[in-house]
Amino acid sequence: MQDTPGQTRHPLATEASRPGEPSDAAARRFLTHEGDFRLGFLPTEQPHPLTNGLAEAAQQDASAAVRMILAVDASLIAAAERAFAELAFETFQNGLHRAFAGGRTVYLSGCGASGRVSLLLEAAWRRFWRRAFSEAPLLKAAFPDAPDQVCGLITGGDYALVRSVESFEDYDAFGRRQMSEAGVREGDVVAAISEGGETSSVIGSAWQGVDAGAQVFFICNNPAEILIRNVARSRKLLLDSRVTHLNLSSGPMAVAGSTRMQAATMEILVVGAAMEAALQQWIAPRLDAAAQKRLGLHCDRRGYLRRFSGLLEILRSPEAVAEIAQMAEREERAYREGGAVTYFADEYLLDIFTDTTERGPTFMLPPFRRSDDTLSPRSWAFAKHLFLPTAQAWTEVCQRAPRCLAWTADIYETLGASEQIRRKPPRISRSDLFQFAIGNEDDPSRRARGADVAVLMLAGPETTCRSAERERILKAFEAATRRFQARFAVMIGPERFEVPGSERLYHVPTRTSRSPLDIWNHLAVKLVLNTLSTVTMARMGRLVSNWMAHVETTNKKLIDRGTRLVSCLTGLGYDEACRALHRAMFELADWPPERGERPSPVAMAVERLIASGARCRSSDQVSRVTTTRNDLRTE
Repeated sequence: MQDTPGQTRHPLATEASRPGEPSDAAARRFLTHEGDFRLGFLPTEQPHPLTNGLAEAAQQDASAAVRMILAVDASLIAAAERAFAELAFETFQNGLHRAFAGGRTVYLSGCGASGRVSLLLEAAWRRFWRRAFSEAPLLKAAFPDAPDQVCGLITGGDYALVRSVESFEDYDAFGRRQMSEAGVREGDVVAAISEGGETSSVIGSAWQGVDAGAQVFFICNNPAEILIRNVARSRKLLLDSRVTHLNLSSGPMAVAGSTRMQAATMEILVVGAAMEAALQQWIAPRLDAAAQKRLGLHCDRRGYLRRFSGLLEILRSPEAVAEIAQMAEREERAYREGGAVTYFADEYLLDIFTDTTERGPTFMLPPFRRSDDTLSPRSWAFAKHLFLPTAQAWTEVCQRAPRCLAWTADIYETLGASEQIRRKPPRISRSDLFQFAIGNEDDPSRRARGADVAVLMLAGPETTCRSAERERILKAFEAATRRFQARFAVMIGPERFEVPGSERLYHVPTRTSRSPLDIWNHLAVKLVLNTLSTVTMARMGRLVSNWMAHVETTNKKLIDRGTRLVSCLTGLGYDEACRALHRAMFELADWPPERGERPSPVAMAVERLIASGARCRSSDQVSRVTTTRNDLRTE
């Protein structure tokens, strides 16, 4: 359930427990009835051996931590090669081509990070057609409806771009309803993307596609045989002959369970490659060689592997590693001094927004704050459009009017939602989304302290623009940030240019070739930002080794993940760790805003267990987790 302004009630007070229910009863109910959400057996939920000791390494040497994370990214090359070689990939590409050529719609459905991937790919598709209609006008006459032939859906609607809609992913009926409202029909393609392969809402969207007669693909980052053996809801879908499984298995994440990282990278690479190949197959015959080259229509599967390998090689160079590490140290300094970071961007704002949004639940940072909320703690990081006011910025980010949900209590009752959701439906409409001021309007709350920093973020072709466009960018940045006391710039691309008034320019020298959906620049921005934010938060004490010690327990999967971490750090069995976590969640349910940022229930549970005399597997690790109150900044 969405908070009202200033309210910081723990979201799982509505889903993990019932009003007035004792914490032990809530834990008992979870242990008895939610066995399908005990997911420690999934590879994506396990710690990666290459990042063992990541947090401790980051606190000693940021560059070493950057190299550890990028080493895990490099392991994706073999995983991508396997995915491209599968018959399912060819079936997917051909299905996309048939849908495009037949005037049908391709639906990309996901939750959380995979939902944001779905929206990113839709926006990239629409941006391609905007450019194509300009550079090759004959395409507009031949394919006037093409921009609308890809529809990205995220569980909870576009509002979930900025803040997780708590517990929605636990309902398959919610995914079904969103897909139905989007208008799926016979002959369409549904790509249901789930990092874990077990997300109920995404599975629901796939079933709605099956029922409508669409060609359905289930795309996930864990092996089908493991899911079939352990998860009933996944088993039913994977064994249905009407569903094609596309295997993007990439092993454990750099941070255990943080599928915003390598899993989402694989999804952008493989799903994006299939979309680009289908697009090329569809429209290239209508264009001469010069037009095809201008639009980036010239790559095969081996080319995708070569480009991806080349991008990772550049990011692992000493120059790039040093720049990313120094960026992390600069952001850490801002946060330790009580400051906030605000990124200003244009074409890659959605990419930046995705990373900054996902920092909240991953590291238990304050979520983005609505403009009508003056009580809740402000988010540590935020993103704003360089040129446009908020309403226009949202349309530009999505490349269409935002799609939000305005479901009533009656609808939630029909869908089998909890009593709490039915009684107080979450505020996730378009007007609520517009309360997040991502435009270039001045926001005094983002520059209230001397340690607050404004960051100009440019990538790809933005770094090589002509002098007139450079002047436009610099004037806009100056106008939007003149009241900030500190400013710096980040450029992820082949070139760089000076930013007057900036204390420092950080340049990650990537060299990426054009492709229709611009996936190489999107991947470059994603890889840099994921690494930057993870190393920064590790240095801030928000990780223990390669575990999310401060994870927010906003759904059943995250309760399970938190329970496993408590168990791992204290040596207690799963059941006892689950009860301890629920007691902490119950105690933190009504955290008053005047107390600032709410502590992590995982860290509180561990702290309480150690204080009560429970034995610990690693006292050194626990000492880092149990700084729950000491490492919270004063607001």
